[in-house]
Amino acid sequence: MKERIIQYALLMRVHQPIGTLLLLWPTLWALWIAGEGRPDAAVVVVFVAGVFVMRSAGCVINDFADREVDPHVRRTMNRPIASGKVRPGEALGLFAALCLIGLGLVLTLNRLAVLYSLAAVALAASYPFMKRWTYLPQVHLGIAFGWGIPMAFAALANAVPPLAWLLLTGVVAWAVAYDTMYAMVDREDDLRVGIRSTAILFGDADRFFVGASQIAVIVVLVLAGREAGLGVFHDAATALSALLFLHQQHLISDREPAACFKAFLNNHWVGALIFGGIVADYAWA
Repeated sequence: MKERIIQYALLMRVHQPIGTLLLLWPTLWALWIAGEGRPDAAVVVVFVAGVFVMRSAGCVINDFADREVDPHVRRTMNRPIASGKVRPGEALGLFAALCLIGLGLVLTLNRLAVLYSLAAVALAASYPFMKRWTYLPQVHLGIAFGWGIPMAFAALANAVPPLAWLLLTGVVAWAVAYDTMYAMVDREDDLRVGIRSTAILFGDADRFFVGASQIAVIVVLVLAGREAGLGVFHDAATALSALLFLHQQHLISDREPAACFKAFLNNHWVGALIFGGIVADYAWA
């Protein structure tokens, strides 16, 4: 039993929290803005737990979808399904269980948030298959990772204003930037096994398009800050985030896989900075 739990935890990427954090930060941005600096604590707990559960579910269904591909990719060949330590049927059962837990969490929210949650499940379940159909799976990922934004507004304000969609647009641009860096790590393996990504689509222009996406993120953050009435702390956090983006550009300059992965991980600090700026502005307003 202990070994099964360990393998399920590995399948859920409990040991790799970066995905949870990249999903969590935009959700927290929205919760604090929608709650005008004082979001309902119970709603925050539901969303934080939901982020962990649905990110775990997304990892499980991703590895199920990639069960024939992962054994041929150096970075993924030892994952539980790829290595035969977890059977595909077990993975589907775990995915279903996680979705049921997520449903139980979301049913504590209002009707509008519940309706938006249906799209969240569809996005999480369909994302792993996008890299077989399109060279833009990073856009789909961005929508999935940013969907907590309209859900947060729905749960706290019982409405989804234009500001929520503006923030979602910024998260999509951000995901294109950081997940392209992530895809640059596996580009050679992906080309060999037929997996599609923006890293392959952009080719030698990858750094340019990553940079363009990062500029779009900064523009959206500035506009969203103005719309939400945020002040100097948010502006400072946005400026520091721009410096982090410059650092990431330096890291990926030679397209060395380890450095590209380091640049991808660095995006956690972007999310944390922006959240800190939002919290500080409301606290000292």
